Amino acid sequence: MMKKNKIISSLLAQTLVLTLGIGLTRIVQAEAPPSAEEMWKIIQQQQLVIEQLQSQILQNNQKVEEVAVTVEDAVEAVEVAQTSSGSTWADKTTVGGYGELHYNNLSDDNPSIGGDDSRDRVDFHRFVLYFSHSFTDSIRFFSEFELEHSLAGDDKPGEIELEQAWLELDINNQHHVRAGLDILPIGLVSFTHEPNTFYGVERNTVEAEIIPSTWWEAGIGLNGEVAPGWNYDLIAHSGLAIPTSGSSTLRPRSGRRKVAEFDDPGFATTGRLRYTGIPGLEVGISGQYQADASGKGDDIDLSATLLEGQVDYKHSSGFGLRALYARWDFDNTDQLGTSVNQDDLAGWYVEPAFRFAPGTIPGEIGLFARYSQYDARDGITGGNFVEYDSWVVGANWWPHNQVVFKFDYQNESADSPADTLRDGFNLGLGYQF
Repeated sequence: MMKKNKIISSLLAQTLVLTLGIGLTRIVQAEAPPSAEEMWKIIQQQQLVIEQLQSQILQNNQKVEEVAVTVEDAVEAVEVAQTSSGSTWADKTTVGGYGELHYNNLSDDNPSIGGDDSRDRVDFHRFVLYFSHSFTDSIRFFSEFELEHSLAGDDKPGEIELEQAWLELDINNQHHVRAGLDILPIGLVSFTHEPNTFYGVERNTVEAEIIPSTWWEAGIGLNGEVAPGWNYDLIAHSGLAIPTSGSSTLRPRSGRRKVAEFDDPGFATTGRLRYTGIPGLEVGISGQYQADASGKGDDIDLSATLLEGQVDYKHSSGFGLRALYARWDFDNTDQLGTSVNQDDLAGWYVEPAFRFAPGTIPGEIGLFARYSQYDARDGITGGNFVEYDSWVVGANWWPHNQVVFKFDYQNESADSPADTLRDGFNLGLGYQF
């Protein structure tokens, strides 16, 4: 624009000089004032010069505009090239994860039954990485890769696990198709299990044993919103292979195969309906049916139904309450012999809490208490299921919302003799990013 103004100013100056020059020449040459005829000729000559200058100005303007368009096109091309060759992949890919370190100091109340099962140990229980990628606005991938107990391999305490690896496609804004390796939407901790999202060092026993968390399978399903605040999940997937003999008979947690070399899976279906329309409140129910929960590798058709209900409430005042109930019902348990004394397993807990900012230290502190009842094997050779009672009280400190330090004290009892009843305290730290 500055160059264009300079060109116009120069042409105008030339026109003025030329005009004055012609006029002065005429005046000098003439001894008397020019006649009307002479003045008309002067005016015609000046008009011709002006028209020539105007034409030249128009041509220069057109050239300036063409140069400006060329520059704009070049800048846009550079920006497009930088975007396509630079950060597109990175912008569509994210990395996250979580981890938790535990210290358990627990004494066995029944050392005379099955030996002393006291626990005094440090364990980096989980180190997890998330990888996700958006192929388009409507097609995405998510994965969860985990190392348990720090060290994995032959005769090592840990495992390397692929807990999630799924693709999700949008049908529309409300409904989606998801397929792959995924965590089943049952309970509270199984679906959301990062350490900064729950109270207590260890995951609660009801959701660990009865549900059993964390529980993932291979499958395909639908999820979405049926009305404002109402969400659903419906999945067909591989199922459990619950043992039908030995010390883990009818124990759901021992039936997880983690989609590894599962040659004869018993397929299952799981559904969940959840309401989140009130801020701070989540209410949900879920159910699962499996025609043969023992898998297809034996002659026993152990059909199983799991029903679960949950409430999770967090008030703006800091008060919180969690409660959950889960129950398995089995058919054909008479085929298992006399080692099993019931055809159902149930568990529930209630957990009030209060979270606040103390002001004297950074972050927030949460105080909680949890009471649980659940059915589990008594651990005695040839034994049956007994009902356990558990009290856990403690505190979480969040110096940052994604970083937590934990302390709790636990006390366990049972309505019949049991191999292991642990009392004591636990310490932990965890993070999520």
